[in-house]
Parts: sequence; C-alpha cells; structure tokens
Amino acid sequence: MLTVRAPATSANLGSGFDVFGVALGTPADIVRVSRASETTITVTGTGSEYIPEDPKKNTVGAVAEALDAPAHIEIDKGVRPSSGLGSSAASAAGAAVALNELYDRGRSRKELVPIAAEGEAIVSGTAHADNVAPSLLGGFVIVTDDGITQVDASLPVVVCLPETTVSTRDARGVVPEQARLGDVVDTVGHAATLTVGMTRNDPDLVGRGMADEIVTPERSALIDGYDTVRESALESGATGVTVSGAGPAILAICRTESDRGAVAGAMLDAFDDAGIESRAYQTAIGEGAHVYDES
Repeated sequence: MLTVRAPATSANLGSGFDVFGVALGTPADIVRVSRASETTITVTGTGSEYIPEDPKKNTVGAVAEALDAPAHIEIDKGVRPSSGLGSSAASAAGAAVALNELYDRGRSRKELVPIAAEGEAIVSGTAHADNVAPSLLGGFVIVTDDGITQVDASLPVVVCLPETTVSTRDARGVVPEQARLGDVVDTVGHAATLTVGMTRNDPDLVGRGMADEIVTPERSALIDGYDTVRESALESGATGVTVSGAGPAILAICRTESDRGAVAGAMLDAFDDAGIESRAYQTAIGEGAHVYDES
C-alpha cells in the first residue's frame, strides 16, 4: 500500500483568475492505494457523504483509468468539498502521485498535472489546472496554455472557511464576460506585483498584488459577511485578503507566523458577528503531495 498526503490549494489569489494557485500546509487529503484487478473507491472524512464512490463519477477513477492503474483507493477527506480549497483537486493529485508510484509509470510531477486535471473535470466540469498543479508541485504556480511555472514560495497565511457553500457553477456564472480596459490594466499590474512578491517571499508585495476589480467583487458578493471579514483581517495585520478559488473560503496573507493568531481571531469573530460559524487554518504556502510507503 502507498499513502499520499495531498494538500489543499487556493486558486486565483485575486488578480490571477484561472492562472495563479498556491499549495497550503493544511488542510489535506490522505489517499491510500493498493493494486487491484479493477478500481474501487472508498471515501471517509469531511463531507464524504456527498462524494460518490463510483469510479466513473469520482475524480480519482478517471486518474486510475488514465494511468492504466486499477487499484483499491481509499480517500480520507481533510479538504471539505465546496470550500474553495481545491477539494477534488487534492484527491486527484494524491491519486495521480500514488498510482504513478505504485505502478512505476515514471511520470514527472508536471506530466501528472493534465492527468489530475482531467480527473478533476469529472467533478468541476472543466479541466483547469490552477488547483491540481500546486497540489502536485507545491509553492506558487502559474498555469498558462504554454505550460506551468512554479516558485518555491513560503509565506504565512490564514484561511477562514465559513459553514456555508458556494456552488462552483454559481461562482463561474457571475464572472463578467467583458471588463473595462482600465480594470484590465490594473489587474495585470497587480498580478505582476504578486508574482514578484512570491519570488521574493515578500508578504507586502503579495498582499498588494491580490487586488482585483474584475472577478473578485462579483464572487465576494456570494459570500455572506465577506466585506466585514476582509476589513477585520486587514485591520489585524493581514497584507491582503481575497476569495479562495470559488469560495466561500477567504485567504489572508500575513507578514509573520506570529501575526496569524490575531488575523484568524478577527476573521472568526467577524463571521460570528454575522451569525455564521467558521473555522480558521493558521498555515502557510507549503509543499506539494508527499508519498509515504506503508508496505
């Protein structure tokens, strides 16, 4: 048996819609695989009751088929579905790494990205790689049609996840089809600033670079309490705050690890004042999927 820990991710980061993504230290999915004549899946953990175990309807089933690697696959969900933290991507990435290793397929981590993305498409409907790429590679990732660029960034962050859901389909539906030229220019500038910040591990540049006036305002409107939570985090020391992926999770960049407690507390209190239960992960931009050999 092989075991893989595949991390949650945060995509978009405000200014990098469908392009930027980061791996998070916590939470994570644990994926265990063992050889079998045909693929079977069991799912436990957070939100497992909403996840189908039919290989044709589960993200990891498509991964097993693409790698020609039938297996019994156990998924222990640490990343809640419909959280904006790449839940299906974590499972797909974990399965891709585990099955590639179990069957000695010899694929590099970058070569596994499109395989995991196709698996995630079963759940999300589209084969976007801005979640699976950081879950596989770690750090900060830029995904374009020309390829993937990865930076080993490491910054303290807080992710606050309310006990509400936002449909990925709804979040896609509010993305504007057109944008003012001025807003596009501003967003390009912010995205460039964020990228430089990631290469320098500079939380102030990254925080400033998360600003976005095109997609984020539309998506944040789907999250009850977002504006208050964002302001509370900034007042408590966060350098930047934005919607994580499609939401409802909210990502805050911190200057130091010691700042995370105050930022997390402020975000939790703001959600509580809005009558919404939530939990906060005091974590960091971290490593990609990690293999444990339990044979």
